[in-house]
Amino acid sequence: MANKRTCLYDKHEALGALISPFGGFDMPIQYTDIKDEHMAVRTACGVFDVSHMGEVTVKGPDAERYVNHIFTNNVSGMAPGKILYGMMLYENGGTVDDLLVYKMGDNDFFIVVNAANIDKDWAWMTGHADGFDIDLENRSDFYGQLAVQGPEAEQVVEQVLGLPCSELTFYTSKVIGNLIVSRTGYTGEDGFEIYGSHEAIRQMWDKLMASHRCKPCGLGCRDTLRFEVGLPLYGDELSADISPVMAGLGMFCKLDKAEFIGREALVAQKEQGVDRKLVGIELAGKAIPRHGYTVLKDGQPIGEVTTGYHTISTDKSVCMALVDSRWAKLGTEVEVQIRKKTFPGVVVRKRFYDKHYKKG
Repeated sequence: MANKRTCLYDKHEALGALISPFGGFDMPIQYTDIKDEHMAVRTACGVFDVSHMGEVTVKGPDAERYVNHIFTNNVSGMAPGKILYGMMLYENGGTVDDLLVYKMGDNDFFIVVNAANIDKDWAWMTGHADGFDIDLENRSDFYGQLAVQGPEAEQVVEQVLGLPCSELTFYTSKVIGNLIVSRTGYTGEDGFEIYGSHEAIRQMWDKLMASHRCKPCGLGCRDTLRFEVGLPLYGDELSADISPVMAGLGMFCKLDKAEFIGREALVAQKEQGVDRKLVGIELAGKAIPRHGYTVLKDGQPIGEVTTGYHTISTDKSVCMALVDSRWAKLGTEVEVQIRKKTFPGVVVRKRFYDKHYKKG
């Protein structure tokens, strides 16, 4: 089956982007150079086509109760315009997906899911909707999405796109005309995500490119940026076999909530502990640890790398890895096997570069 294409595919081709499959879509990996695009986001402004992401709307009298049932965070009492991060879980605590939930109004929610999981998530959501008076709609084919990210993002969004957004603080949103604009992103920098029809998103992309105020960025630097600030990628740091507790994301799972799918499993994990934990590892030298490489302690395997890079912002060889909990303490000395050699490393915090959000 052929991969899908976003509403901006022809724009990427015209810019000479390197296109590669991701999450069932043909997506731009880079336009010029991953390092240049990465540093544009860290120092100025970059724009990403993230129209491959999925969107689901939940409306109706039981919308809040339903979202709380499938979502680890607590949407009770959320004010319209607020956004929460969290997960959908299997009954055993494994992760179906990690999500953003937007409160649009009373009994009106907008849920953003990962591109590779759209079909799976939709099946999960519809399969757990019995007994709830809701209108559930998969709007993934309607919406396009841009992410404008970096310290100059607010100026660019206001001046180039004409979208008043300076009063938005981190993890808030508002509807502007036929667009949803939120102060969110996946880079560790200030920025905005903009949802609209395919034609609206195409027009905004053209305005951004014509302004020369915003560098087009591909999924290559999207991954290096999110990795540096310790943000998880589904399939690497979260999966059906990796619970939020293992991944160090328990803060987004409100166990004081009456119920949600997977709650009992997480309660047990909190009480009894887990056998694996996600950690950061810093290596000496410039050898690059990659996904799937083995982590060892005194020559014995204790886990494996989930994501690794020689970081662009800090010039260090680091990785996130899922390891035996006995060796997850900060400062623990370990080794990483890279091809036929082992390289010494030390367990460090998973955030390798500080985030720069506008908290308000």
